[in-house]
Amino acid sequence: MASWRETTLGEVCDEVNGVIQTGPFGSQLHQSDYSEVGIPIVMPKDIVEGRIAADTVARVSAEHVERLSRHKLSAGDIVYGRRGDIGRQALIRPEQAGWMCGTGCLRLSLGKAVLDPLFLHYYLKQDDVVSWITNQAVGATMPNLNTGILRSVPVRLPPLPIQRRIAGILSAYDELIENSQRRIKILETIARALYREWFVYFRFPGHESVPRVPSSLGEIPQGWEVRRVPDCVHINPRVAVPRDGEKPFVPMGCLSNDSMLITDIESRIGNSGAKFQNGDTLFARITPCLENGKTGFVQFLPDADAVACGSTEFIVFRSRSFTPEFVYCLARSDEFRGVAIKSMSGATGRQRVQEQCFDDFQITQPPRALLDQFSSIVAPSFRIIYKLHLQITNLRRTRDLLLPRLLSGQIDMEAMPL
Repeated sequence: MASWRETTLGEVCDEVNGVIQTGPFGSQLHQSDYSEVGIPIVMPKDIVEGRIAADTVARVSAEHVERLSRHKLSAGDIVYGRRGDIGRQALIRPEQAGWMCGTGCLRLSLGKAVLDPLFLHYYLKQDDVVSWITNQAVGATMPNLNTGILRSVPVRLPPLPIQRRIAGILSAYDELIENSQRRIKILETIARALYREWFVYFRFPGHESVPRVPSSLGEIPQGWEVRRVPDCVHINPRVAVPRDGEKPFVPMGCLSNDSMLITDIESRIGNSGAKFQNGDTLFARITPCLENGKTGFVQFLPDADAVACGSTEFIVFRSRSFTPEFVYCLARSDEFRGVAIKSMSGATGRQRVQEQCFDDFQITQPPRALLDQFSSIVAPSFRIIYKLHLQITNLRRTRDLLLPRLLSGQIDMEAMPL
């Protein structure tokens, strides 16, 4: 096996004139300098799972870019947050070149002649490396990262061709994961869009031949009814669950802000908390989880009789006269969420939805045939989303098992076929 070189991040960067610097935007920009369009500025909050969450970045108008040019990011740079969860880092991709390193971030600018940026990105993700950085952090109440700590990070480097092979293997898993994540987002977007078209805008198949009639909600298609939510949806349905034995348990953190997925399910003894079954929708009732969009669709249980428990801060919705898929899309709709948010009461920071807010909330009940047609279209997408989630979980598990073995040299890359 080719020799691996023991060094530090600072030594490697110094050899290639690398720069490790801060991006002190806070003292140079005012709130009025930010705009909806312009050059993105990367902040610590934007560092998510090794990537920059492009949909959350703030932007600065173009006239400020020249005076802030020394903070410009290049493809292959690595960005860290300076405080809090200091183990998080993200690799700047080619399409993000020219973005800015924002306040609260540190940047590693790397020489690519002896160091492959993608290899280093994976190297820095290792648990041992993250723990080392965390243990070196300064600050009694909030861990702080500085350039001195980053320069001291121990690095074990193989020759550049081996670095690139290792990075290629690990990035192949990430590309499959990202493709599956994109498919999940597309499938869910289509399902929600179809719901709006058919049941909010009343542009369902054959709508041209269905006259509109007046109702308490305005004009609705003939044959549709106006009903209260509790007449159509079970709210926190009663489910008997024995106390003995372990059961799946879903904490609030398992729900996604922007998809139906329920991840990282735990196993607990007892029967406390919300109870739910496959086809139910979990709806966060507490601030800020509700405002952030936490809503999940239950489809991880082995059969229709199985029951899981979860956070007491869930409201469970189950279809009475709709379909499970319709109920989930309803719970994701702006109007439904708006009614819930307006009802919230309690101490600041711990406000909760009042369940009775749904008692007088009126919605339209479509004909059964149209509901069944809707679910026949979107239910397969819901199942595919769950299968893609399982694939992502398996890919991540395999990648995370490979990562320390590849990066420690346990696997002889020279002996592996190309």
